[in-house]
Amino acid sequence: MLFPTPLSDTSGLPLRVQLRERVLAAIGLGLLGPGDRLPTMRALAVHLRVDLNTVQRAYAELERLGAIQTFRARGSFVSDTPPPPDEERRAADIRDLAASTIARCQALGLEPEAILQAMRDLLSLPNP
Repeated sequence: MLFPTPLSDTSGLPLRVQLRERVLAAIGLGLLGPGDRLPTMRALAVHLRVDLNTVQRAYAELERLGAIQTFRARGSFVSDTPPPPDEERRAADIRDLAASTIARCQALGLEPEAILQAMRDLLSLPNP
C-alpha cells in the first residue's frame, strides 16, 4: 500500500494536507508514475482510518493542482503531464509549508531555528 504509516493527528497539519503531500511526494519520487491508479477514496479512507470527506477533499486538491485526474466510475489516476509551474502558487506553498513547520515545532516544544539548522545540515550531505 502506498500509505504504510498512518496520518498524524498531532502533526499540526490537517489530515487532508498530509494526504495531499504524501501523494505529491510519491509522484515526485517516482513511486507513482503517469497513468498509475490511486486507491479508491473509500478504500484509502478505511485504510488510513480517516473520514471519507478528508480523502475526497485531498483528491479534489490534487486534481485542482493537475497532479491527478478522476474519471467517473473508473477511479483516480496520476496525470500524464505534470501541472505547469505556477510561481505564485509555488511561493504560497513554500510559505504555507514554512508556517506549518513552525507551528508543528511549537506544538512539539522544538525550536524552529534548530529545525532550520538540521535542514541545512541535511541539504549539505552528498546524495547517495
